[in-house]
Amino acid sequence: MGCSGCGTATGGKPKGCKSNGGCSTGGCNRMNAYDWLRNLPVANTDDCCNVVEVSFSKGTRKDFFRNTTLQLFEKGDLITVEGVSGFDVGEISLTGEIVRLQMKKYGVKEENPDMKKVLRLATDRDLDQRRINKEREPEAVIRSRAIAKQLNLNMKISQVEMQADGRKATFFYIADGRVDFRELIKVYAQEFKVKVEMRQIGARQEAGKVGGIGSCGRELCCSTWLTDFKSVNTTVARYQNLSINQTKLSGQCGRLKCCLNYELDTYLDALQGFPNDCDQIKVAKGTAYLIKKDIFKNLMWYTLPDSNKQYPLTIERVRKIKTLNRQNIIPEELEPVEVLSNKPVEAEPEFVDVVGQISLRSLERADKKKRQKQRQQQQGQKPQAGQRPQQGQRPQQPQQKQGQQGQRPDNRQGRPDQQKKVEGNRPQQHKHKPNPNRNRQEAGKPKEQ
Repeated sequence: MGCSGCGTATGGKPKGCKSNGGCSTGGCNRMNAYDWLRNLPVANTDDCCNVVEVSFSKGTRKDFFRNTTLQLFEKGDLITVEGVSGFDVGEISLTGEIVRLQMKKYGVKEENPDMKKVLRLATDRDLDQRRINKEREPEAVIRSRAIAKQLNLNMKISQVEMQADGRKATFFYIADGRVDFRELIKVYAQEFKVKVEMRQIGARQEAGKVGGIGSCGRELCCSTWLTDFKSVNTTVARYQNLSINQTKLSGQCGRLKCCLNYELDTYLDALQGFPNDCDQIKVAKGTAYLIKKDIFKNLMWYTLPDSNKQYPLTIERVRKIKTLNRQNIIPEELEPVEVLSNKPVEAEPEFVDVVGQISLRSLERADKKKRQKQRQQQQGQKPQAGQRPQQGQRPQQPQQKQGQQGQRPDNRQGRPDQQKKVEGNRPQQHKHKPNPNRNRQEAGKPKEQ
């Protein structure tokens, strides 16, 4: 929840107010209250509130301090205040008359003599010392968890907060029951050389200190504005007709979400118009059981034992059936109403027999073109006139005599020795038939040795 003065700079840190996580306008800090009395004129300066609200550790802890100095502080100033056996550094979150309302809310009296005081504006030395001691916190968390495990204590150290001067450390822990940590405090004091304070918190307080983004897409309520943690049980979910799913109903703390209580009063007011004794009604088909109540449409949904279908009934119809059952009269039908949805109904595609409707002419044309192309290739490979098709390797025939019908050109000299035969197309026959007597004469001649 950032204000308009914040922007993203390099490294993911906000710019504008230069607070690196805490907004000077009060819109980005944790647990901040809006100062709506800031612009009101002050009639008497002597009657002004001299108490300021100071936040520590980026708003996870706040306290009230009395301003006994003559200096006026503004919201966002870093000041040095009294601590336990030393001093601490915090940021002013509220000043003026709004502080009195906050004190009244938390039950703090303005005239309390034990209230700690504001010392001065934080100096560079105070800020350097606070930075050095804050860098010890992550290592202290790891070491403190290891010590608690060695002592076999059923507890979890959630966070360690160091005072600015390094003289005191507050250990926040989570435990299901009571823990005897007297020996643990002695070990911590000897290990960290500080004054030890143990403070027990719950799972919701731990989630508020850690922070995060909820399933709604916003920052966690416990880390931004929620301070009063009310108990939440599964009855709240039943009133709102939510499915009892622990995964969806649980937050980051592992408990039921606090936001389940936000709309509970609205549901309880709406459910007052529904009858309470109509969980079961009897009809001719059997006993109908109540499934849910729809407060938006004022309908009650029932189901019969012989089917899984749900029947929506109006409140008047349910009361009429219940009145008839008390008179030992069983009606024939439930008479459910028709629930109309605003969403357009999508028509389901029906099966259509398309056999014989698809044209194959495109495939036939492609096949016809392919056959024409093959014919053209085969015609280009036909033997020329005077050539004979050769099947395999055949010996060359002797040259014919020059006296027969003039001289014919020998076309066999330039052709290849073996011609490929094209399937599906017969080669043309030679125009001149061979002389059968020639082969007989050659067969009758004796072979020369």
